[in-house]
Amino acid sequence: MSESTPDPDALDAYSATVMRVTRTVLPSVAAVTVRTRRGDGAGSASVITTDGHLLTSAHVVGDASGIELAFSDGTSTAAHVVGADLLSDLAVLRADDPTPPPVPLGDAARLQVGQLVVAVGNPLGLAGSVTAGIVSGLGRSLPTRSGRTIDEVIQTDAALNPGNSGGVLADSAARMVGVSTAVAGMGLGLAVPINETTRAIIDSLRLTGRVRRAWLGIAGAKVPLSPAAAAKVGSPAGMQVSSVVAGSPAARAGAHPGDVVISLDGIPILDPTGVQRAMVEGAIGRRMEMTVWRNGALVDVVVEPEELRVP
Repeated sequence: MSESTPDPDALDAYSATVMRVTRTVLPSVAAVTVRTRRGDGAGSASVITTDGHLLTSAHVVGDASGIELAFSDGTSTAAHVVGADLLSDLAVLRADDPTPPPVPLGDAARLQVGQLVVAVGNPLGLAGSVTAGIVSGLGRSLPTRSGRTIDEVIQTDAALNPGNSGGVLADSAARMVGVSTAVAGMGLGLAVPINETTRAIIDSLRLTGRVRRAWLGIAGAKVPLSPAAAAKVGSPAGMQVSSVVAGSPAARAGAHPGDVVISLDGIPILDPTGVQRAMVEGAIGRRMEMTVWRNGALVDVVVEPEELRVP
């Protein structure tokens, strides 16, 4: 066989994997039609529980006055929003009528660049569309309309188009590892990962309809430390504070612009996402020790995070 001739066995294996994933995932993915005061919108959602909860993107169902779901077997049902979280761009719906079986949830933390992924959704009104590609990158950041960023976003070259949002990004074992959320350019799609953090968000939305987060009131950026400073603090980098909100927990604790946050509650902080990850519900109202590098010395300040209020 010449170098220019495709290997039919390899092609058959690839096709067989994509078809198997499609057979497993497609029945549980719904085309979503959303009615709002500004008109109709569209997207995708996937069944995640046996009692009719579905997962989609928060921006798909924002301001919804009515939601209709249509499945590939021809069944349809109305649904309502149980809870939406703008900071993760995730929302949980509840169908009024019985739904197909749920899609198994995977773990995006196990993904590797170059791994096969399959996107299932309803782009441009074309119900039940399937595209395949690879994981092009991991650990991307995606700005949201709230001004915050979603961490650990999956980048893929599987074709995504308007209407794919809220749909499934599945691995070769037909497990949902991401929720398609954005088209960043030709051959560049992004998906919110299914991982420990987002599982907690999904559970909170499903059970309580909301997500509670803590807030310190500081902003900053990652900075490398000098070799001498790194030797003293035991870390190569930290988050340098660029601003402190007046009257915030960080301000009351005595944090200053220019401080480099090294650790929070004993957890090393290398960049702003480290602080963001620590601001979970359990941190609200709890005294936490924040270690900063200030004027060539380590300084400990005690912060007591408040609940983040999202407009």
